[in-house]
Amino acid sequence: MEEGDLRVVLYGQPRIPSEASAGEAVKAELRRKGLNPHRRAWDLLSIALSIITADLSVLRDDSADGWTREIELDVAVSDPAFWNTMSDEFRQALAFLTTDRWKLRFHDGGVLPAPPRKISVLKEDCVVLLSGGLDSLVGAIDLTRDGLKPVAVSQNVRGDGLKQRDFAQEIGLTKHLQLNHVATSPTAQETSQRARSLIFLTFGVVVATSLEKYAKGNTAPLYVCENGFIAINPPLTGSRLGSLSTRTAHPVFLTRFQKILDAASLNVKIENPYAQKTKGEMLIECKDQIFLQTEAAHSTSCGRFQRFNYRHCGRCVPCQVRRAAFVAWDTKRDTTDYVYEPLGKDDEDHASFDDVRSVAIALASVKADGLDRWLGDTLSPPDIGDRNGVRGMLYRGLNELGELHRLYGVK
Repeated sequence: MEEGDLRVVLYGQPRIPSEASAGEAVKAELRRKGLNPHRRAWDLLSIALSIITADLSVLRDDSADGWTREIELDVAVSDPAFWNTMSDEFRQALAFLTTDRWKLRFHDGGVLPAPPRKISVLKEDCVVLLSGGLDSLVGAIDLTRDGLKPVAVSQNVRGDGLKQRDFAQEIGLTKHLQLNHVATSPTAQETSQRARSLIFLTFGVVVATSLEKYAKGNTAPLYVCENGFIAINPPLTGSRLGSLSTRTAHPVFLTRFQKILDAASLNVKIENPYAQKTKGEMLIECKDQIFLQTEAAHSTSCGRFQRFNYRHCGRCVPCQVRRAAFVAWDTKRDTTDYVYEPLGKDDEDHASFDDVRSVAIALASVKADGLDRWLGDTLSPPDIGDRNGVRGMLYRGLNELGELHRLYGVK
């Protein structure tokens, strides 16, 4: 290590105040459940924990342009020869996810826990990520109503833990794991945390390799359920380009992460069944309408949920997409407690209105110049897949937002 480097203790506690740590709680929970993930899944977990800790510890304000960081990581794994061949794949995936410049090097000495004395083999047939959000709720409902038996995997975050457990129990999921990276840093913490979706996906991969069907050589499906509009998250205005718009379930990132899994011979297939659905369409087409009517308003969508004391702000882009979906479905069913119930600017908190204004500008731009000019190069990456299908979904998603704005008289 060189002066200024940050040492991260994985699966343990810092020994000195200047060290960071991550993963102790994850390892303990996996062992408590008797799970025995594939060795490369353990390595992938070590890599993801290192990345999430770096993402937390390196401040964007300290970078040359106030946003783009240059991050070098040295990670201990059990199979460094293989993972060093994946360094460029990680660099590309992380560059897209966080818009930072990453360099990863892998070394011997990684943690590879001994198998538990009594191994528990999961007999469920797939894994679904259950965040406590509305999309993951619909996804878990649909999977079970289709006759599948998923293991639910949650990233346990403050404000959503009880909600996740309630959803899993009420949907009828017999297996539910709540995992938390518990990354800590001795420095001030970066709030953007654009890499957080990587650790959530990795939790899903780790559990998927513990399925009985995986052990028998079959592909283990990992369902990431998110509406296509938020997955693409098109920049609403010119000022919201790049990583100012999150890319949690963007098809480009998911495709690049899948390539890493395939190269590692981790037979896990990431699927987003709603990649060409708007949020409103997800609600309308959910396969258990009675159950959804009871639970939908209890879900979380807000990008500022913790900042507003575990209430929906009502005006961030995720909140607007949520509210527009309820309008498309049935606005009377939206009993969510919004801090800002009106969308219009009726207060002195100008920052709270910025996202509303951005959506209004996007709607006006499409009306004036057409959808394709507004989209620009949003659909240019080859990993987008069915561009016409995605384009149509984005148009329908904008229409949902337009109906919301018309309902509230936003101009």
